[in-house]
Amino acid sequence: MFQDVVIKGLHRCMPRDFARPLLSMHSSILYVLVALTSAYGSTIGPVGDVHLTNQQVSPDGFSRSAIVINGAFPAPLINGYMVSELFQLNVIDGLTDTSMPRASSIHWHGIFQENSNWADGVSFVTQCPILPGNAFLYEFSTLQSGTFWYHSHFALQYCDGLRGPFVIYDPFDPLAYLYDVDDETTVITLADWNHFTTNNLPAVPNFSSVLINGLGRFLGGPLSPLAVISVKHGLRYRFRLVSLSCDPSFTFKIDGHNMTIIEADGISQRPVTVDSLQIFAGQRYSFVLDANQKVDNYWIRAIPDYVNSGFQNNTNSAILRYVGASEADPTTVTRNGTNLLNETDLHPLIPVPVPGAHHVGGADVSINLEIGVDFSDPTAPKYTLGGSSFLPPTSPALLQILSGASLAPDLLPSGSYYALPPNKVIEISIPGGSDGGAPHPFHLHGHAFHVVRSAGSTEYNWNDPVIRDTVSTGTATAGDNVTFRFVTDNAGPWFLHCHIDYHLDIGLAVVLVEDIKTTQHEYVPEAWDRLCPIYDAANGTQLA
Repeated sequence: MFQDVVIKGLHRCMPRDFARPLLSMHSSILYVLVALTSAYGSTIGPVGDVHLTNQQVSPDGFSRSAIVINGAFPAPLINGYMVSELFQLNVIDGLTDTSMPRASSIHWHGIFQENSNWADGVSFVTQCPILPGNAFLYEFSTLQSGTFWYHSHFALQYCDGLRGPFVIYDPFDPLAYLYDVDDETTVITLADWNHFTTNNLPAVPNFSSVLINGLGRFLGGPLSPLAVISVKHGLRYRFRLVSLSCDPSFTFKIDGHNMTIIEADGISQRPVTVDSLQIFAGQRYSFVLDANQKVDNYWIRAIPDYVNSGFQNNTNSAILRYVGASEADPTTVTRNGTNLLNETDLHPLIPVPVPGAHHVGGADVSINLEIGVDFSDPTAPKYTLGGSSFLPPTSPALLQILSGASLAPDLLPSGSYYALPPNKVIEISIPGGSDGGAPHPFHLHGHAFHVVRSAGSTEYNWNDPVIRDTVSTGTATAGDNVTFRFVTDNAGPWFLHCHIDYHLDIGLAVVLVEDIKTTQHEYVPEAWDRLCPIYDAANGTQLA
């Protein structure tokens, strides 16, 4: 629905003085990259081509044109094998189907892009889109490990299939003693899927099915194959759960099994055991599953938060199959979760002090961003954030800054930019959603942040709150609020937006412009400089 938008959380999770020793440790590692296949086909990375083309797919038994990557649907897993990884990902735009966007850009969700803001992949914020028939090399290094994902950041394009998981493995994971298996076969993706291409969506674009690892069923449709995840009795598995959703959140559970959460949005957490969790668009969790039950088949369930939320014909389902079990549908029965994960139960494994004074408003800069709606014109509904609706400018924010813009009011569109000074503590407060599209998951680019107040809670945690990059703003309940903090140690314009793609598309976003003076001198490659002239010369004729 147009009232479900998600904003990505902006914040840094781990201070540099902790990350740099890890870098020196990893720089001495010798490792072998082995070509593996999984539910995602051949993996990519850390160096490789990301070739975008159109192809007919039928992940739920209904055939439609979609965007595939290197000929695969669902999109391949991108891998990194150590914390100090250099990625060189060449995106080749070969899209031809005019029923969906054909220009593109790719965002590497959760990657901080320190000193490489130009590679963040946000159309009209950090770059101009890549046109069909062209390619662009994203090159960036990381000091991170964990579970991330990648997706288009142009129009509604990722809803057409341009979305996939991204994992950076840590050979020295301090929680490795908890699990035996962590590889391509233990990645689980959740996605909503629509039978309409994005240029032909109905007025209310309710999704048709839920895909788990790229497979699902829709109500009234055929009994198409479901994803099967194999486990061996006696082993412990680190599953990496990634929400690739365009819209709904999911309540996730596996019949007969508990889940021990050890990661949220790329940040290791102190282990906490639950039997179900709610995951919002853009969020990721790692959990350990102990395969200690009877050798059998068990339902995996991802229940969306609105429409099509039952299990008729085993919709919203996949299968956990023990080695040695028959190839049959499970007969397990779902039970209401009695131990649902609460965000306030999550605490970072490595203590990182909350920056600033430990009281509301105790930051160097405090910003309150109220969500507003304007549906007075049904042909042009829009959201506002902090009083303004974000409209993509003709020139990306980064280009405007490199061209001389030195103050937030100089940047277009007016009202959508917040200038942040360097090396200061920033506090962002977002009151609960004021519309029927809440809760909104907000994502911040360039950072992870301390969630000092979570949605649904009135308590502030100044000691050890969860650190993550995507957070729910909660329901429309009066007085609800989410508040988070981060430090401006990463220069550049960073998008803060609702990750419900339909909401972002109609304005639910702002740009936090961090350390403009340093950004004015940022290095950008020559190929980046060529993107806008090529895009402008097309006059929209190749965008569809």
